[in-house]
Amino acid sequence: MNFPEELKYSKTHEWVKVEGNIGVIGVTDFAQSELGDVVYVEASEVGSEVKAGETAGTVESVKAVSDINSPVSGTVSEFNTALEDAPEMLNSDPYESWIFKVTLSDPSEVDSLMDATAYAEYVADSGH
Repeated sequence: MNFPEELKYSKTHEWVKVEGNIGVIGVTDFAQSELGDVVYVEASEVGSEVKAGETAGTVESVKAVSDINSPVSGTVSEFNTALEDAPEMLNSDPYESWIFKVTLSDPSEVDSLMDATAYAEYVADSGH
């Protein structure tokens, strides 16, 4: 499994990449492999507020519908509209195929997330 070093990870298998005051958010390689073939992706509307750890969208696969939890708090600034026509991009490239972007309200929240090494250990140890 691939866990890029420049990202931060949540215990619910989302990643965030900070670009200035923007958090770019998606699901991890582990999450997409557990989900199976992704057929639909939905995120909170642009302009809506999200809180760290709370549901901010869903990913539907052939196996199940799973919540996407925002790893950070802020205002949704963009949705990856390419996923509307090609949700399977989450399977083929989960780190380039971000789901939504958030204007961070508390950038320090990122510090409480796991780095790549800690996340890899979490996945290996917990059986999640």
